[in-house]
Amino acid sequence: MKSGTIKLTILTLGIIVLISNNSFGQSQNRQEKKPPTFSQLLKEMDKNEDGKLSVDEIKGPLKEDFDKIDTDEDGFISEKEFKKAPKPKRRERN
Repeated sequence: MKSGTIKLTILTLGIIVLISNNSFGQSQNRQEKKPPTFSQLLKEMDKNEDGKLSVDEIKGPLKEDFDKIDTDEDGFISEKEFKKAPKPKRRERN
């Protein structure tokens, strides 16, 4: 009887450890995925290196919301406008 209880306890503890490790790993992955900074976007997208992003240079959610982000309506997204931009909606995971 004692060995059955010990086996059950060990099995239960093993399952708890596996579950807690898995959920910890998932939360770590979520924390690592941060939105890019304006500097990172400039390095990636600013083709003419003028320090601003035009509608032709950008892609993704930034392009979809260009008119909302370009508050001074000069045709470019500046760092100031980028910092004040609404956060993109999260995509639902299937």
